Amino acid sequence: MAKRVRLGRGHLRALLAVGALFSCLALADRNELPHAVTPTVRPGAPAETARVGALFRGGLDGRHFCTASVVHSKGRDLIVTAGHCLGDGKGVTFAPGYHDGKAPYGLWTIDRVYADDHWTHDGDEDHDLAFAVLNPRNGRHVEDVTGANTLDTTAGTEHRVTVTGYPDGGDAPRTCTSTANRFRAGQQRIGCPGFTSGTSGSPWVTGDGHLIGVLGGYHDGGDTPDVSYSVILDREAAALYAKAAHG
Repeated sequence: MAKRVRLGRGHLRALLAVGALFSCLALADRNELPHAVTPTVRPGAPAETARVGALFRGGLDGRHFCTASVVHSKGRDLIVTAGHCLGDGKGVTFAPGYHDGKAPYGLWTIDRVYADDHWTHDGDEDHDLAFAVLNPRNGRHVEDVTGANTLDTTAGTEHRVTVTGYPDGGDAPRTCTSTANRFRAGQQRIGCPGFTSGTSGSPWVTGDGHLIGVLGGYHDGGDTPDVSYSVILDREAAALYAKAAHG
């Protein structure tokens, strides 16, 4: 039989203090990047963010709640965002280049959504990714109107990227350029201040237009607005993209 150790109040207070210290250190480790970064933050100019847009429930009368972006596909009709943003996509519209209450490239409705079963059935943070096929608008495909980034599922992390997203309290995109770092297996993170609710789904794009991340993953994108997360795009992301692109 194992011995039961009875602790006095002094011992208990000491153990509680140590526990609190370790909890604080664990939280700090999640929200501190492994090396110093100096992000460049600026409002996103509409001309630079045509392929990035806000997601609305219905039309522009409602509040935007997430961000998405156009990725190149043969059908020229594909967007990518975080899995926790879409569900089945019913009633959701995409407004590329949205700013100041205007949708300069129109409102695009969703035809169908593709998400990994690990996300839809289990809520696995390492699969917090979704693609959506958009319906044509006035006989045109979204990529023909806005252009597109190229999905890159082989680059891994440790790249300098630009993240563009729509905080839900504003009417313009926020853009930050910084360096992505590995957080843990399947996850990467970046230090960019002010990426609040609404920026989930923001694309992480390298200087040559390759999309290597989508804001989401760990705790739906992070614990604070100053450190954001993404799944690391890999073979499973490539398989999901292929399924969506060839529908």
